[in-house]
Amino acid sequence: MTVLNNALVALNDFFWTFFLIPLLVILAVYFTVRSGFVQIRLLPEMFRVMRSSPGTAPDGGREISAFQAFALSAASRVGTGNIVGVTLAIMLGGPGAVFWMWLMAGVLGAASFVESTLAQLYKVRTSTGFRGGPAYYMLYGLERRWMGVLFAVIITITFSLVFNSVQANGITGAIGTSVGEFGVPTGLWFDAVIGIGLAALTGAVIFGGVRRIATVAQGLVPLMAILYILLGVAVVIVNIDEVPGVIGSIFAHAFGLREAAAGGVGTAILWGMRRGMFSNEAGLGSAPNAGATASVSHPAKQGLVQTLGVYFDTWLVCSVTAFIVLLFSTEFAPGQEPIVVAQMALQSSLGGWAIHALTVILFLLAWTSLLGNYYYGESNLRFLDANDKHLSYFRAAVLASIFIGCVAPLTLVWNLADIAMGVMATVNLLAIAPLSTIAFRLLGDYSRQLRNGLDPQFTLAKMPDLRNVHCWGDAGGPLPEEVERSGGAAPSDAAPQGEPGAVDGGEGMHGPDWEHDGEHAAEGGHPDERQDPDGGEAPGDGRGPDRDD
Repeated sequence: MTVLNNALVALNDFFWTFFLIPLLVILAVYFTVRSGFVQIRLLPEMFRVMRSSPGTAPDGGREISAFQAFALSAASRVGTGNIVGVTLAIMLGGPGAVFWMWLMAGVLGAASFVESTLAQLYKVRTSTGFRGGPAYYMLYGLERRWMGVLFAVIITITFSLVFNSVQANGITGAIGTSVGEFGVPTGLWFDAVIGIGLAALTGAVIFGGVRRIATVAQGLVPLMAILYILLGVAVVIVNIDEVPGVIGSIFAHAFGLREAAAGGVGTAILWGMRRGMFSNEAGLGSAPNAGATASVSHPAKQGLVQTLGVYFDTWLVCSVTAFIVLLFSTEFAPGQEPIVVAQMALQSSLGGWAIHALTVILFLLAWTSLLGNYYYGESNLRFLDANDKHLSYFRAAVLASIFIGCVAPLTLVWNLADIAMGVMATVNLLAIAPLSTIAFRLLGDYSRQLRNGLDPQFTLAKMPDLRNVHCWGDAGGPLPEEVERSGGAAPSDAAPQGEPGAVDGGEGMHGPDWEHDGEHAAEGGHPDERQDPDGGEAPGDGRGPDRDD
């Protein structure tokens, strides 16, 4: 096991240091500048959009609202990574890792906007509601079915199996520490009991479908976040005199000459970005699966809402963990368990009861992450194959991965998660880079409507050159036959679905030009529909996205 872990560590360090981090930085800066700093400029609009009401589904039920989609993505984002992951980053990368988590959350907010806007544009409606995500914009936007299939396989394995093992591992560790305070013996048998109980509880929810998951997440995510933030505020108040020193240590270790000479800055960056991406998922391609489920009037609205989710996760929830831990200590003994460090940190400030409070909160955080992670896998499995029989097998595999995560070593599950996350992020980033021009056109349209005092609305008639768009045509038009028949699964053949520009079924669905293999999508539309550098539309418009001027 030690040899395997060492090999995984070496592979992760090489891949992240020399490939993924440079790719993340380059694209994050490009998206930020190209969008006119949308993640900062439209921050007030993010809060307004999240209050919007959903429509009515064809079966008479309510669609998933912008807030429910936010809660669904937060259910996946906010979990073990916010407590165990952040503590681990500080233990391995020092206090400076916190700064790099903060910085990358701000810059990668633009990537989150791009990916979730694209997911809304290329979503499809099925009998259970809207579905979408990277696999769909790779198929319909890039017109590369193989890439969509590849991503669907990767995210299904990464989130529903590997990441769920991480969440289950965190729950087991926290419960083990709590019961140990009462002298209850723990060990493999104890972990197995927790695994069986957790799998049973999760199974009761995931067999209820996406609307039940969204309902559970809508209720639990705000509750768990508020409870945890209140604990963090209490720790800060108790240690208020030490807060300036903690803030100083975060910046000092991020830029200090001593750290630079010892290679500590690079270590802080590496661990800050790794744990930051695991926690907030910006650019990873996971949140768009939740963003696509929402019923909104403009694709950019979910881009804004999911960007806010990145800030909520990192700047708020992760920061709470950082202050709890750093107010306790900045030096840690080798081999300490991150969850134990976090629990001891709370105990030192608030007393023994705080250990058990954190266990309850971590359970809520991690369990809702299990549900959110499962949904991402289900959505992409339906993209591959909508057969309900196969879905039952998948659900059984998810429950098995939860059990395995409870009994597996912590280092193994985290190292596997880093590798899976890196591969998944790479595929998604390579897809949204060429498609980002479409997201910026949508941003330009959204900003112009805001300037005119309107609640932004979008239909395909505004950008008729866009191809393979299913859900933004005439309201109430029939569902494209292929999508209805497949339940949202990817077309299994490579035959053209229609002539370019032809509308199928009144829904604005244009058949993919499979022979061109994405050339049209990468170019961003017809030559006479080119966008200006700031996200506006054709020459003659002369206006980019809304600026505060």
